[in-house]
Amino acid sequence: MIDQYKEKVIQGGSLEKEELMALAEAPLENLCAAADDIRRTFCGSAFDLCAVISAKGGPCSEDCKFCAQSGTNPSSASVPRFSLLPAEKLLADAVQKEKKGVMAYGVVTSGRALPSKEVELLCQSIRKLEENTNLRLCASLGLLHREDLENLARAGLHMIHNNLESSEKFFQTVCTTHTYEEKKEMIRQAKAAGLMICSGALAGIGETMEDRIELALQERALGVESIPVNMLDPVPGTPFEAISPLQAEEVRKTVAVFRFAMPHAWIRLAAGREYLQDKGRSCFLSGANAAISGDFLTTMGISVQTDLDMLREIGYEL
Repeated sequence: MIDQYKEKVIQGGSLEKEELMALAEAPLENLCAAADDIRRTFCGSAFDLCAVISAKGGPCSEDCKFCAQSGTNPSSASVPRFSLLPAEKLLADAVQKEKKGVMAYGVVTSGRALPSKEVELLCQSIRKLEENTNLRLCASLGLLHREDLENLARAGLHMIHNNLESSEKFFQTVCTTHTYEEKKEMIRQAKAAGLMICSGALAGIGETMEDRIELALQERALGVESIPVNMLDPVPGTPFEAISPLQAEEVRKTVAVFRFAMPHAWIRLAAGREYLQDKGRSCFLSGANAAISGDFLTTMGISVQTDLDMLREIGYEL
């Protein structure tokens, strides 16, 4: 079955939900090896390493149960509060991270949506980053409107980030202050504005493999180019603080199934990778070909140099 579905994908076919569900029950090592064959077929040995910066901090109005910055979670009391970073600070950080070897740079702000006046300021920063680095520029700014998205694209932003997190049904159990449809509509508007899309999953919050597969099919339908696979970091002060991190086998299976579903995408290991004993190495041999490196917004990550050494040893071109 694995070989049959692999050949179908390589020949240009798309797998349906039932086929992906069947793959999730297949022997893990065979599944991961086939997913990596698909990765090599469509993506070669290229790898995309991204770094992020928290460009505006503070408690958020949204009630996402998994987020340390949600104002409804006690964890938000200890979240640093600061206004939008000026262009000089963003540029200095971006230049430093580019010198370390990252290829993409993500600017992240807390809140439901970055206000339009601050979007204008960020556009000035994006122009400076575009002029002074060779980084692919991404931003995670909440639920923006079409005009703001178009202004960012004109300023030089290449990609916008907006995680769907899980299936539509499961998402309703972890967030009530905005809807799945609002997220999808912003993705559609960003596409129309000429931006690439980074949108992915948060795994390990009680969802099923079926929820993850439904997410992957939504991302495929929306034309998403980069799909981060975040693993829950059970931050104290959030409703999920007592949940144990996912086992590596479950993460590998998720990555492999995503590769079968989205053969052309950057499948990107993101938050929670530090809980994996091998820091994601086995996932990079199971279909994943991208990662966020360095520290995250509210948690520690893995150093860029550590990642570069591991990826070169595996055989990726960087």
